[in-house]
Parts: sequence; structure tokens; C-alpha cells
Amino acid sequence: MREAFHDELDGISQSLLQMASMVKEALGTATTALLTSDLMLAEKVIAEDIHIDNLQHDLDARSINLMARQQPVASDLRTLVTSLRMSADLERMGDLAHHVAKQARMRYPNSAVPAELTGTIEEMGRVAVAIIDKLTVVMEHRDIVRAVELETDDDEMDRLHRKLISTLLDDNWQHGVESAIDMTLLGRYYERCADHAVSIARRVYYLVTGEYNTVSND
Repeated sequence: MREAFHDELDGISQSLLQMASMVKEALGTATTALLTSDLMLAEKVIAEDIHIDNLQHDLDARSINLMARQQPVASDLRTLVTSLRMSADLERMGDLAHHVAKQARMRYPNSAVPAELTGTIEEMGRVAVAIIDKLTVVMEHRDIVRAVELETDDDEMDRLHRKLISTLLDDNWQHGVESAIDMTLLGRYYERCADHAVSIARRVYYLVTGEYNTVSND
């Protein structure tokens, strides 16, 4: 029975990795749709968000069922509780990619991103995807060194977010209030995606060490 239990635990871990992969693809595709005004790509991300949601629901049901049947203790219980929280973060990251795609669709056939902010948004998308890449390694290998590194990676996203806001507040901004609102929302979507990744990395750190305090909190 213990072997079957740990097989189910491994299956939950694999589902979390699958969710992370789906989120990375969704965000990368949404960013491309945003920057190229590609309606088909935007619609693809919007339509496929349901798959991330369904995977989270399935994963959570399996985790709760396993807790009810096996009544795990110590590290096994910590793994299951942490998995529930990680799946919620990943689902929210999928929602943020969905929001980026909806922004692209809303402004089609025009671009939602003014020319002077294209480079910043492109870089925010690149950093977000790189963070999710590293997060996948953290999750798969329970790599606490890289988990801590993600704090610094998030600093780069915060820098880009501040740069975007600075551009919006500059007296030379000529694209009106509607565009400023669009860009404020988009910047927040990328910034929050990185924050959720850091949250997951902190949970992995806790899972391995049983401690929270080494990884700084916001």
C-alpha cells in the first residue's frame, strides 16, 4: 500500500510539472499574440485555458482523496498540502496568460502595445518564461538553490515593471488614458505571474527544509 501511495504522490508531482509546462506555453504564446496582433494565437490561449483549470481541479481532487484515504503524516502530508497551494498558484498564472491574450484580442487588429513599450513588454515576456523554466527545474528536482535564485530573477521583472510605469507617467506619453490603462494592466499581469512563481519556489523550499524564514517574504 505504501508503494501505491508513493506512486500516487509521484503522479501528483508530474501533474504539477505538466501544469507548469502548459502555463509557460500559454504565456509565451500570449506574448507573441500581443506583440504581433495575432488573433488566432490569442484565441488559442483563451480557448486552452480551460485545460489548465481542469488539470488543477483534477489534481486537487486527487490530493484531497489521497489525504482522506491514507491519512498521511509528516513529510507526506506536507507534500500534499503544498501541492494544493502550488496548483492554485499555477492556475492563477494560467489566468494571467489568458488575460494577456484577451488584451491582444480586444485591441485587434491594432496593437495593444505602443512602439516605445514594445521592447519592455517583449523583455517582460522573456523574463517571465525564463522564470517558469527555472521554476520547473525547482519543482522537478526540489532544487532549493534555484528556488532562492528566483527571488533575484523576480527583481528583474520588478525593474521592468517600474520602467513601464515610468514611461506611462512621463509627460511625453502621447497615447491617451485608454492605452495607459491597457499597459498598466499588462505590466501587472507579467509582474504577478513572476510573483506566483516565487511563491511556488518558496513552497518548494519549505517542502524540502521545513522552514520559511530563509527565503525572504514580500
